[in-house]
Amino acid sequence: MISNTLQDAFNKQIVEEIFSANLYLSMSFYLEKEGFDGFSNWMKRQSEEEMDHAYQMASYIIKRGGEAVVNQIPAVKQTWTSPLDAFEDAYKHECHISHLIDKLLDKAVEENDKATQDFLWQFVREQVEEEATASGIVDRIKRMGDTAIFNLDQQYGSRMK
Repeated sequence: MISNTLQDAFNKQIVEEIFSANLYLSMSFYLEKEGFDGFSNWMKRQSEEEMDHAYQMASYIIKRGGEAVVNQIPAVKQTWTSPLDAFEDAYKHECHISHLIDKLLDKAVEENDKATQDFLWQFVREQVEEEATASGIVDRIKRMGDTAIFNLDQQYGSRMK
């Protein structure tokens, strides 16, 4: 059985994951409007991944005898000044989510809930990858500059998941 404290913390994280999905979807719309179909596709795949995190967390709560709820999701940003600006925001957001996952893991440790600790470690590992990927894209855009951005756009358009 999951504790009420952990259940509430997971439900807050579910909201964060859905917010993340909405943020990346908004970024994909912006990028598509600006003609960056590849970057837009990458953000759509990222949006789907964040929703999958919310689904996994909800299922986990339910399997542990708790109740998964979706509370109000705040509105997300709608515009950026460039693909670089969008990816810089994505990187900052991934760092924020990593911090929240770490805090959720800390709660599980506090409660000595080993099953939840084990479940959350997959997200800790994924967050390391997500931060590194977003940071890497930011670095590539900065290094390659405006002249190569369309090549990068095509490259990131091939993301399937």
